[in-house]
Amino acid sequence: MLSISVKEFLYWKKKQLSKGGDHRSFAVLLNCIGGISNSELNLLRINPERKLYLKKNLEQLEFIWDNHLLNSSPIQYLCGVSFWRDLKLKVTDKVLIPRPETELIIDIVFKIFGKQSQKLIFAELGTGSGAISIALALAYPLWDGIATDIDQNALDIATENYLNCCKETNLKFYCGHWWTPFESLKGKIDLVISNPPYIPKDTYEKLPKEVKNFEPKIALLGGEDGLKHIREIIQKAPLFLKEKGWLIIENHFDQGEKVKQLFIKSKFNSVEIVNDLSGVGRFTIGRYK
Repeated sequence: MLSISVKEFLYWKKKQLSKGGDHRSFAVLLNCIGGISNSELNLLRINPERKLYLKKNLEQLEFIWDNHLLNSSPIQYLCGVSFWRDLKLKVTDKVLIPRPETELIIDIVFKIFGKQSQKLIFAELGTGSGAISIALALAYPLWDGIATDIDQNALDIATENYLNCCKETNLKFYCGHWWTPFESLKGKIDLVISNPPYIPKDTYEKLPKEVKNFEPKIALLGGEDGLKHIREIIQKAPLFLKEKGWLIIENHFDQGEKVKQLFIKSKFNSVEIVNDLSGVGRFTIGRYK
């Protein structure tokens, strides 16, 4: 561990943030590479004369921060870590960086099922880093979960994250396109969740370079209208859901009404558009018959 005065560190921190970037990304860098937690950061000014201990020296941290600013490289990829709810997840450019707004999916599940629930089967289609499924496996140890992805590289990362985060054995991972891994579970799944690629082609071309140039296209692009994958997931869901089983889909901010109609067309009821914390219709949910 490297020793530095708090006063010197705070001066260096101010200098780095003056170059650009945001406080959240800088906090990720300090936590993951420097070994300084958010709670420790908040306490630094109370006693500026004391010593601080870093896992890496300031030059190494500055090199990573400059790379982030110069090349628009996501800080999560540079650090190899993303924080999501109370999880610390490994991420590489093989998986989408889990977004804070997606965290509300877990709260939607809590609202539907309560925080204590009997044994049931849940599935996540397109798990990426595994964030959603791991959070559910931890919250509901009696549940049996299956998380899938079309990319084996993503599944390897999700599996590693599960082993690092959880002592339970109630989550399994399978490779395949959407519903393909579930042939033996037709009519048996109580809850299906998916945050599929939903960015329309025209919108994808205009994405910020930190997203478009680094995050996997396969996890973002949803066809011409953004609904290609959502449409397939909803249309086939009735084959796999139990009677009164739930489907939760994350969609683009302006797709809620269209996705709601797809649910209704496939005979779902209790269909609802759920807003995120910004008031945007980010999720569409429904119950099959």
